[in-house]
Formats: sequence, C-alpha cells, structure tokens
Amino acid sequence: MNIEKGYVDAPVEPGTDLVAEIKRLKKEKNAVILAHYYQKGEIQDLADYIGDSLALAQIASRLDEPVIVLCGVNFMGETAKMLCPDKKVLIPDLSAGCSLADSCKADEFKEFIEANPGHTVISYVNTSAAVKSLTDIVVTSSNARQIVESLSEDTPIIFGPDRNLGNYINSITGRSMKLWNGACHVHEQFSVEKLVELKKEHPMAKVLAHPECPRQLIILADKVGSTAALLKYAVESEEKEFIVATESGILHEMRKRCPDKTFIPAAPNDSTCACNDCGYMKLNTLEKLYNCLRYEQPEVNVDADTAARGRKPIERMLEISAKLGL
Repeated sequence: MNIEKGYVDAPVEPGTDLVAEIKRLKKEKNAVILAHYYQKGEIQDLADYIGDSLALAQIASRLDEPVIVLCGVNFMGETAKMLCPDKKVLIPDLSAGCSLADSCKADEFKEFIEANPGHTVISYVNTSAAVKSLTDIVVTSSNARQIVESLSEDTPIIFGPDRNLGNYINSITGRSMKLWNGACHVHEQFSVEKLVELKKEHPMAKVLAHPECPRQLIILADKVGSTAALLKYAVESEEKEFIVATESGILHEMRKRCPDKTFIPAAPNDSTCACNDCGYMKLNTLEKLYNCLRYEQPEVNVDADTAARGRKPIERMLEISAKLGL
C-alpha cells in the first residue's frame, strides 16, 4: 500500500464490484460517507448524506459513527476533523485541494488581519484549518449574508478569501467589508458572452448562479445562491428549463430530483469544454473510495492547537445558523 500520491495506490482486482464492496466495507467499518454536490454522480449515489458545505458541517457535527469518509476536497475533511476530533476522518484523495483555499495562505492572511486591527474576521469555509484558526466566524455561501447581517451595522469586518462572494454580500447588505483578494478558479471561468448566447438559445430558461461567480455574471442571474439554494429553487420552481452557473456536479442531483426539467450547464471561457468542472473535486473516484475504506487511509489530521482554535469559529457559525433557522 502506498499513499505518497495522496491516495491509496493499491491494485484493485479486476472484476471487483466496487459499489457492492464499498457498501460492504462501509457496514463492516461502521463508517458513514459524506459527499459534496460537486462529486461525481456515482459517488453521490453511494453517499449516506450529500450536501453543500453548511449541510456537511452540520451533519458531521452530530454523527455517531466512528469513521467518517468525506468525499470532497481537503478543507472539508479538515472541517469534519475539527468538529469530530475523536473520530477517524478519511478522504479518498488528500491531494484534492481548492484553488480558493490556496489563494489565502495563513501567514499572509494573518498579516492582513494585523494591518486592519479591530475588525471581526469572517472566513469562508473554503479555507485551510490554519486560516480558520485566525477567524472569529466561519461562513458558507448558504449563511454568509445572514451571519453578516446578524452583526451590528457598525461592526468593521474582514471577509476572506472570496472577493466575488464578499462583493455580492456587500452589494445586498450595504456593508463595506474589507475583502481578501481570492477567488475560485471554477466560478471565475464562466463566460458572460457564452451565457448571453445560451439565454438567446433558451429564452425561457432561468439562470441559476453561485455567488462565487463574478459580478458581471451575477447580474444576469434569476437566482443567486449556494448549491443547496439553487437546488431548492429548481425543485420548487414551476419553470422547466434552467441554465446553471456553478460546478457541474450539482446537475446530477438536479436531474435526479427533477427528471421532467432541463438543466443546461453554463460554459467556461475554455472553448473545448461544454461545462465547468472542478478538477480537484473530480479527483475522488470509486477506486479511491474503495481503497480508502479498505485500508482506512488517507486519514485527515489537524494538529491539536490549530484544531482547538479553528473549531471555535465553526461552532459559532453552527450556533448562529441554528438560531437563524438555517
């Protein structure tokens, strides 16, 4: 067994029924599988719970199983570990990173905070454990607006790392938060020009956009929200056609929940792609998930001091969200 590549690099016997074996191992190990909406459909279908970052954090905080397999990117595994320090947290591929988290290094963010004293520090969940440990409150795209609005209007706020989400919240709340200059490479790459063309081709389609998208795309959207909010809107809407501007993994659940509706992925600037995928999210595969359960590796670990400091702002997020009914 070798995990130098970030995953268990072990041979899988030809003919192995991976789905059946994953289910068997999950039961044998008393494990629970959590998957983000951006995972491949075959992994979503095997998960005990699927959701966005807020839902996965809420679920992880109340699990009884001793083993959690987080099918997502590594900051999600760290979040689960900080919330569940006594549980074994696994992730199929530790090299599944996040461009947004990578855009905010802890030492640089610390300098930014020190250069702006007296501010409440709000960090997006798409950050490392080290950045969370510097933070007062963690937020997700599902609760960022409400948590910002829960603070008094005269509270000076630092918001990091996503400048697009921060700008969107500033625009709808009237706040003037100081923003870290980070962004998600997936949402940054959506093409406004191609979206306009899609709207011409599908004039009845509603545009659904994640707030990590740039402002010039946001203003074209009929609904702006987290993946969970976009899914809810699609399910409840009487409309039958939607153009979706977020990572393409959410289309699996949208189509599953709404088989009578049409979901069209918004296109990126790259002319060779018809939809926008996060390469990090897609690093997780059935083979890696199988070996992850089989060998209980790779395991997510966060040093005790960072975990203790990082857990507080996550728990504060969960407490505020519970009070707000989110």
